[in-house]
Amino acid sequence: MDYRINAWFEDIIKSVDEIFDFLPDKKDFFEYQKDLKTKKAVERNIEIIGEAINRITKHKDSNYEINNAQKIIGTRNRIAHEYDSISDEIIWTIIIRELPKLKKEIIQIMKNTNHNKS
Repeated sequence: MDYRINAWFEDIIKSVDEIFDFLPDKKDFFEYQKDLKTKKAVERNIEIIGEAINRITKHKDSNYEINNAQKIIGTRNRIAHEYDSISDEIIWTIIIRELPKLKKEIIQIMKNTNHNKS
């Protein structure tokens, strides 16, 4: 695996972990909604995830299939460029439903890639 692609995969995992570190132990949407610092930190990490996936999919040596890659990239673009069209509910749904699946998927891709090298 190209070292840049590996770094981008690691950025995705790190960003997902940071998002969950920012949240309180009790995952409460209303508490999240009131905490501006956490919301901004979460949105920034979602931007990083989207940018990393965008770079992976566009890299000349990349043939990795990432579920919902275009939706993730689109969400990143909306946060960055259409920030007023992103609702707290959408971000919360991404956090709770999608990010754990994405992290597992990326870890599996990395394991498979490293395993195939051996």
